[in-house]
Amino acid sequence: MKSIVNLTFTTPLLAALAFSSPVNAQGTFQNLNFESASVSGYSPGNVPTVDGIPGWTAYIDGTPQGNILYNSLTLSTASIDILSPPYGVIDGNYSVMLQSGENPGGGQSAPTSVAQSGTIPANAQSLEFEVYDANLLLSVSFAGNTLSAWMLGSGRSPSGIPYNVYGIDIAPYEGQYGQLEFTASPSGNVELDDISFSTNSIAPEPNITVLAAIGGLLFGGRRWFARRS
Repeated sequence: MKSIVNLTFTTPLLAALAFSSPVNAQGTFQNLNFESASVSGYSPGNVPTVDGIPGWTAYIDGTPQGNILYNSLTLSTASIDILSPPYGVIDGNYSVMLQSGENPGGGQSAPTSVAQSGTIPANAQSLEFEVYDANLLLSVSFAGNTLSAWMLGSGRSPSGIPYNVYGIDIAPYEGQYGQLEFTASPSGNVELDDISFSTNSIAPEPNITVLAAIGGLLFGGRRWFARRS
């Protein structure tokens, strides 16, 4: 488990067709949209993690969890939940809720996370994911490195859940093997879905202050040349 820091959110400059070029092969990662859940026959309540979120490991305060919750949210206790209708999901049939709160084993509030290890696709330029998180208390890391994310857009699910789409520059890690982890801080409740790698690159906009300074220099230069002519 890594230390929890808030994501850095800002507006990006996007390549054309930013949402239309997912990487065909998702490296060796699996179940990135959580649609591989195998909860048929389970009643709301505890389900084995291997059935609820195949390919992923669930953590509460850094401790792996053998079970997660299925359609059974807690009031104040930390938990990882696989949600399906009638609960609101972001897309498809399932979304994951990282519900931080009181540590079930006692003690102070605990962060929750889901993680899996795999290889970033060789041609991946960005990592995109959809989040319902009113407080933006989410961190993402790969191979122990905390990653910064930019907001790419927003939408509303068929069930009425508002969500934002975020992107991370993953190009420095393409072809590398490591653990990809999504963590809600001890005071965060985050619904997560549709994680994907894309061939499109993302980059932050130039700083407005810097652009204004450049514009001022150019304007001043024009006036100086006008006086010289």
